[in-house]
Amino acid sequence: MFDLHGKVAVVTGGNGGLGKSMARGLARAGAGVAIAARDQEKTKMTVNEIRDEFGVPVIGVPVDVRVKEQIESMLANVLDALGRVDILVNNAGINIKKFPQEFDTAEWDAILEINLRGSFLCAQAVYPVMQSQGGGKIINVGSMTSIMGGGRFAPYAASKGGIVQMGRDLAVAWGPANIQVNTILPGWIDTEMTRITRRIMTDLQQRVEARTPAGRWGTPGDLEGIAVFLASPASDFLTGTAIPVDGGFSITL
Repeated sequence: MFDLHGKVAVVTGGNGGLGKSMARGLARAGAGVAIAARDQEKTKMTVNEIRDEFGVPVIGVPVDVRVKEQIESMLANVLDALGRVDILVNNAGINIKKFPQEFDTAEWDAILEINLRGSFLCAQAVYPVMQSQGGGKIINVGSMTSIMGGGRFAPYAASKGGIVQMGRDLAVAWGPANIQVNTILPGWIDTEMTRITRRIMTDLQQRVEARTPAGRWGTPGDLEGIAVFLASPASDFLTGTAIPVDGGFSITL
């Protein structure tokens, strides 16, 4: 039910953080993996690590998700090297932390362009491939800011709220093609991005631990299981959902 042997996954931003962890989970379940990202040196190290540990086909492909032509080229490279695309993980994203009045329009545009528009363009690109193969899985990566306000994340929150609604619309549109579209909402996970946030918000570490029933911050490895579930036949009748993976943070008063 959770076996991914013979499947191929594309993970954008898959050379670090949550993307790398999800790529590892998919490879552990048997999938071939394409790491699609901008930093090719970092991608090369990730490709070698996953290939050596799990023995599955792994490639690195350069892409800037802001550029439609690069997405199309990336997909062509994946199809040429691995033969198919069954799973897309829309993980590439950026964040800038400021109070709303401090953002300029260039920062707003950059965040929305990468996080939301880029995810849409990647989904749009893989649709005809998945349709011709008889189905597929699209996994979008949202955030706690998809459902909560934080005060210093306005464009990021807008992009991640948009990811949830976009996923629902794609799920409805592409359900007849047997394409399931779901969104993961990571909670407070110990990553390079959240370490920067903790330097800005010095009490955040303790506040998150106090509010989280699990009593701890998440680790990137906590995303492996949900990625495998949403990529596998186990989730064939699940679509349009937004699933918090947050240790209970979002349900605690």
